[in-house]
Amino acid sequence: MRGRVENFSILIGGKAGFGIDKSGSIIAYIINRLGYRVYVYRDYPSIIRGGHTFSIIRSSSDRIYSHRNSVDCLLALNQDTINFHKSRLKSNSIIIYDADAVRCEETCPVKDAIGIPIAKILKEEGAPEIMRNTCIIGSLSKIIGVEWIVVEQVLKKEITKEIDLNLAVARRGYDQVNTLSFSKSLDRNPLPLLTGNEAIGLGLIRGGIKAYISYPMTPTSPILHFLAGIADDFSLKVIHPESEIAVILMALGFSYCGMSAAVGTSGGGFCLMTEGLSFSGMAELPVTIVLGQRPGPSTGLPTYTSQTDLPFALYAGQGEFPRLVVAPGDAEESYFWSAVSVEMSRKFQIPSIILVDKTVCEGTYNFDINSIDEINLEPAPLWDGKKPYKRYAVTKTGVSPLAFVPDKDAVIKVNSYEHDEYGITTEDPVMTVQMQNKRLRKEKFLMKEAARYETVKSYGNKDSSIILLCWGSNKGVCVEAAEKLNIKVVQPILLSPFPIDEFKDAIKGAEMIISVENSATGRLREHLGRYGINIDKEILKYDGRPFSVDELEDRIIAVQNSAIAPSPFSSPPKGERAG
Repeated sequence: MRGRVENFSILIGGKAGFGIDKSGSIIAYIINRLGYRVYVYRDYPSIIRGGHTFSIIRSSSDRIYSHRNSVDCLLALNQDTINFHKSRLKSNSIIIYDADAVRCEETCPVKDAIGIPIAKILKEEGAPEIMRNTCIIGSLSKIIGVEWIVVEQVLKKEITKEIDLNLAVARRGYDQVNTLSFSKSLDRNPLPLLTGNEAIGLGLIRGGIKAYISYPMTPTSPILHFLAGIADDFSLKVIHPESEIAVILMALGFSYCGMSAAVGTSGGGFCLMTEGLSFSGMAELPVTIVLGQRPGPSTGLPTYTSQTDLPFALYAGQGEFPRLVVAPGDAEESYFWSAVSVEMSRKFQIPSIILVDKTVCEGTYNFDINSIDEINLEPAPLWDGKKPYKRYAVTKTGVSPLAFVPDKDAVIKVNSYEHDEYGITTEDPVMTVQMQNKRLRKEKFLMKEAARYETVKSYGNKDSSIILLCWGSNKGVCVEAAEKLNIKVVQPILLSPFPIDEFKDAIKGAEMIISVENSATGRLREHLGRYGINIDKEILKYDGRPFSVDELEDRIIAVQNSAIAPSPFSSPPKGERAG
């Protein structure tokens, strides 16, 4: 690690429930204060205490959006951290460990292993066990060359309880070691650090939501907690009802009253919301759904990641109705497309779905508000006050002018049954066709509105005939790997209605398209098949963990060197479809 602090990775590990996640965030904030760019990957089991949890904090002088398997510094608060992660160490990596809980001397896999007498320090300071983390953070900061004043400032901001004692323990850890690698602050301002969930929450507020309703479900639970913490600042109603069914129906109730609402869930909760989703489609009540993917079926791996719910998002619900489905790939895209989803949902009176996963939701990114395009949609049409009011008036665009309760001059009737323009139930065949055509007509104008934005993005060598195809959270890892391998990346963000013309233009001239997904069956490949797009090869990973940059680079090279594209349903050749 010496001499290259500008691009390095730190792993901190220990028992679940012992503050590893918070410690990873504090390390990220310390490095960020020096002007470096940071990405944090979190891994934890679905238990409150016990098991093993760890965070990888990666820093670079350039923007980064993914982690690497190899690490330069391992912070071991228990023996499992060394046992589980020694394969990540390089010959010049450093281990900093709790000398009172870890035995590293006899079988140490690296030259530099530094034991800190944490238990002794805590006893002398009268500090609780949870402050082991603070002590080892202090040691790390000294070793990588961070000035104490920076450590002190970050701890004072991030720790709200017993800050003086935490500072004393951190200082003891800091003074225990020598500087092995010197870093100086870069001549630029730090960029804020946000998780994907926080970026989504801020984007929903930017889009104009007045209510957020959610039943906690990993990986979107932090949105509920984040928005509850800032609700008073934005006059926002944040509600935790008794079930996901209550969540969606309550959101539609807000929508009926003219208050934009969003909900958050994962696959199991979305299952329960599907009847409400169809109600949204029939009653033309806008609602925005944040759908955080995780491995299934059923409960699956509740704290890990996947990209398996794309067909579910595209086709959930009975009947036929238009919807917006977007899949952002980082914090800025999460902010932007969350805002756009709320506004488009409101304007076209349809449900919108923000399809994310644990990697995007719980990853920590630098956030650059100045890199985000302007969001400037025309508002939904409002009723002109001329009686009688027709809630479902037939229009050229399929979008009916709105009025809201308690307007005394309008009877505002919404209906989950088929209905006429007034909202009165009907089974008349002519009216049924007329109203169905009205609803479906919105999709054409929705697509036209979406075309104002960059719905398909390209990166890397734009002239390459080899295209790496990705969606959602794989954007960052694919872009970094493609830049090293000098190939092109294509990332569709809008998935429904699908911008087929823009996508075909992006893949023009391709001789090989390699799809990268966190699924076992290739959900994007299935979706593109509907539009006559063929994928040559696939790199699939479905063990619940995201791709690392070094892993993906190796697998791309293996696929490029493979002469025959595998059948997507045959036994996967090693290095291509293996999970």
